[in-house]
Order: sequence, then structure tokens, then C-alpha cells
Amino acid sequence: MSGTQYHLPVREAMTPDAVVVDGLTTVSEGLVMMRDRNISSLIVERRNEQDEYGIVLVTDVAREVVNSNRVPARTHLYEVMTKPAPSLDGEMNVRYAIRLMQRLGLTHALVVEGRRLIGIVTLRDLVVRYIDKPAASG
Repeated sequence: MSGTQYHLPVREAMTPDAVVVDGLTTVSEGLVMMRDRNISSLIVERRNEQDEYGIVLVTDVAREVVNSNRVPARTHLYEVMTKPAPSLDGEMNVRYAIRLMQRLGLTHALVVEGRRLIGIVTLRDLVVRYIDKPAASG
């Protein structure tokens, strides 16, 4: 490979149509959405422009609801979410995004442009896309 680095932005590996829900959605409702869409996370909407997004992963539900014997139909997503949700800039190089997520132990991150949500990405998405990148020319 040559000395020039191929720039592959995170936006090229993300899923643009992330599922965004209200924090008052119950865990039961959230799990139905996850199952029906074959996804493992939901983004919790900001209450206003100054607020931050939250994220709920299947692992959060396992830890906070199943393992704690809470009732999914009476537990809201805001009670088990991570907030603020970790995020990556859409223009960040995939290589650095992989390094950052791995270092922080993250499996999912929002993808943003400024404060605007443009998608979601998983560590798996990033690694697979990085492996598939075209070979650097010259």
C-alpha cells in the first residue's frame, strides 16, 4: 500500500434510517420494534434542541429489566437508556471510529452532523465496511 490513507467516512458505513422513539415508550413496545425490524438498539428522542439523544441496547434491557426482575410493560425506555448517547461525526474516518469505539468499549454510536442526527452505526458495520474498502491506488 502507498503512504496515502484512503478516507472512508463513517457516513458511508452507517444505517441512515435509525429508529427514533419517545422516552415514554415502554420496554415491551421497544422490544416489539426491535424484533419486527431485526435491530438491537433504539434511539430515544431529545425533549428539545438543548437536550441530548439517548440510546437503548438489547444489553441494557437484559441488564436493567430482565436481570433486575422489572416488568417490561411498566418500565419506560428513558429508565434504561444511556444518555447522552455516544456519537461520531459523519465525516470521521472509519479507521479512527473503529479505534475510538473499541477503546471505549462501545458497540453502537449515533452518527451526527453538528447536532443533527443522520444515522446510527455499529462497530460491526464499521469493521465490515473497513475490510471492504477499495485498495488504495498508486
